[in-house]
Order: sequence, then C-alpha cells, then structure tokens
Amino acid sequence: MNAEQHLDSYDSLATACKALSHPARLAILKTLADRGSCICGEIVAVMPLSQATVSQHLKVLKDAGLIRGETDGPKSCYSIDRDEMRTLGDRISKLFGALENCCQR
Repeated sequence: MNAEQHLDSYDSLATACKALSHPARLAILKTLADRGSCICGEIVAVMPLSQATVSQHLKVLKDAGLIRGETDGPKSCYSIDRDEMRTLGDRISKLFGALENCCQR
C-alpha cells in the first residue's frame, strides 16, 4: 500500500471519529440505541436542543454512515447502522492495538 492509499484508508475512520466527537451526537446515538429507532421529534423531546440543532447533528451522523434515516412524508425515522458501528469498533480496536504495541517497546 502506498502512502496515498494508506491515508485514504483512514479517511472514513477520521470522519466517523469526528462525528463522535460531539457530546450531543453521542447522546443521540445512545437514544437511538435505547429505542431502536426514533423520529426526529422524539429525539428533540429528550434533548435540550432545538429541532434545527438536532437535525444538524443527525445529518453529521448520517453523513458519517453511523445512522440511517428514512423519510416518510414530513417525518424522518432514524436508526443506528449496526453493521457500520461494528466495523467502526473493529477499526478503532485495530488502531489502538497497534498504538498500544508501539508504546510497549
């Protein structure tokens, strides 16, 4: 793998980590994990944020591939993309495993 391919392989990981870097987005993920799926209004009801702010956070999570959103008329229903979350967990574990091995030398 050349240097450019090596950096490209971390692009989606960095995007996902950036999406996880905000406390409101972590709270939204926890809400979705607890409920299975929610419409935006249900998330707004449990968050101390405006509907527009929650929608923006949902967009960041969706763009990072961490959640799925389906529109049914005026309502959007969101759920965690379980396969993507498993993949993300595996990738983070591998990265931190490599970093840990480096530090033990």
